[in-house]
Amino acid sequence: MAKKEQFTIYLQPATMRALEAFAADRRKSKSLVAEAAIASFLTPDDSDRREAAITKRLDRIVRVLERLERNDTVTLETMALFVRFWLTSTPALPEQTSAAARAKGAERYDRFVEALGRRLANGPGLLKEVALDIGPSDKP
Repeated sequence: MAKKEQFTIYLQPATMRALEAFAADRRKSKSLVAEAAIASFLTPDDSDRREAAITKRLDRIVRVLERLERNDTVTLETMALFVRFWLTSTPALPEQTSAAARAKGAERYDRFVEALGRRLANGPGLLKEVALDIGPSDKP
């Protein structure tokens, strides 16, 4: 066991009385009680560990929320780009062909939903295809 070092401190009278009473109740020396109290003060307690764990979890939640926000932005921009392209490139249909066009549209929609279901079952493919690490300063 290493030799202990001496350290002299000055305490308020009330603190000294509390130290003496505490040491006497437990039949320990004042030095031992003071050393334990200082060690406890210098060691992170349970609330500090709990706070660190909560902070770590909150950081992880923030990262997940940021990723969800990014994915949502990609989804909205993709949809907006598609709608703009579709509206500007699709001519209006004559009245006599609208029933057939609706039937064909329903058929295409069903195939689209099936393809979307397959793609979603395989994971987030579109986000892997889109370069998301382009920062604001990289834009033209």
